[in-house]
Amino acid sequence: MTGTGTRTPLRVGLVGYGLAGSVFHAPLIAATEGLALDTIVTSNPERQQQARAEFPDVRFADSPYELGDRTDELDLIVIASPNKTHVPIATAALKAGLPVVVDKPVAGTAAEARELAALAEDRGLLLSVFQNRRWDNDFLTLMQLIAAGELGDVQRFESRFERWRPELKGGWRESGDPQEIGGLLYDLGSHVVDQALTLFGPVERVYAEADVRRHGAKTDDDTFIALTHTSGVRSHLYMSATTAQLGPRFRVLGSKAGYVKYGLDPQEAALRDGVRPAGDKDAWGVEPESQWGRIGAGDGGRPVESAPGDYPAYYAAIAVALRDDTPPPVTAHEAADALDILEAARRSAREGITVEVPA
Repeated sequence: MTGTGTRTPLRVGLVGYGLAGSVFHAPLIAATEGLALDTIVTSNPERQQQARAEFPDVRFADSPYELGDRTDELDLIVIASPNKTHVPIATAALKAGLPVVVDKPVAGTAAEARELAALAEDRGLLLSVFQNRRWDNDFLTLMQLIAAGELGDVQRFESRFERWRPELKGGWRESGDPQEIGGLLYDLGSHVVDQALTLFGPVERVYAEADVRRHGAKTDDDTFIALTHTSGVRSHLYMSATTAQLGPRFRVLGSKAGYVKYGLDPQEAALRDGVRPAGDKDAWGVEPESQWGRIGAGDGGRPVESAPGDYPAYYAAIAVALRDDTPPPVTAHEAADALDILEAARRSAREGITVEVPA
């Protein structure tokens, strides 16, 4: 983006200051040239104090619907509140004439996502979904390997987002109320399905297993999805909070070679620890050699340097899209396509069947 240093920054209102708002969105917005974190919506005094300590000039609002009265003071609304609030808040913001970024999942159903997309298009407004895992270091590395033909024709994609959390943490993410849109299928599943679709395109068939393993749990905490892509690639996607021994984050098998990568991208841990992208930009998202993946065939293989992770690229692209009226980095239609798969997976797990996905 050129010339942003001489332009007035675009003013951002952030709805929610829990995990998503405080760890991901606020730091990334504040680090983006051309954006300014103007208002945070939270009525929680402790969260207000936490936000003010890092962003002394930020303003506060108690309700997201107050932002509809500030349309002349804001240029973008970012929704990082609980899942069940995404659609009503996004709808109100779009009707007020404000562009919107929504954390994943954008909605509980693909139909709701497409209704939001249609509303945004009718109003001529940006609507994007925060899929930060497209900028994970392992995903960026894998995209480079595939583009360079180093794996040959990819045949099988295994993706694991596993954790060892045998005790419940509580909160809406573990609620059994369908209105909360909780559980791992819609939480981590939103990431791994989006990555699979981005890499390998549309899906013909979906098979899934969703289990409730932990004592007292009310929603899925150990889930598996198998996708058959129209390209012929098969994706096996694992999400779990009950994995005592973690598998590889990626295991990708091609006609020439395979790529295996352990461990999660370091950006989330850095953000949780208070490290900010605006600090040492050259070191942001860089992974030590000990964490690099390996590529090879048979018993052989060599280390592959991990591309630096780049979560800041998402909001940099949002700033460009708003300034230049270009497509956002992730569209609501792409999010709706992923929700088609999640809905098919939920039905598959519930009924014990393989579900065909309409073209």
